[in-house]
Amino acid sequence: MSRLRARFSRNSMARDLTDDRGDVPGWVLITLMTAGLVIVIWALAGPALEGVFQQAIDRVSGF
Repeated sequence: MSRLRARFSRNSMARDLTDDRGDVPGWVLITLMTAGLVIVIWALAGPALEGVFQQAIDRVSGF
């Protein structure tokens, strides 16, 4: 009985190690969290970046 259990355990571990499906819910969560961070950072830094860009354009256009 213990040999059968050990063999089943090894096969189960080998199957888990060779499974290529990955952790889909985990990747979905990471993707959503990354998108949320990008939106928050863009909302906070957008006006400042727009000001820097406008200053650069004004300096180049001033010549």
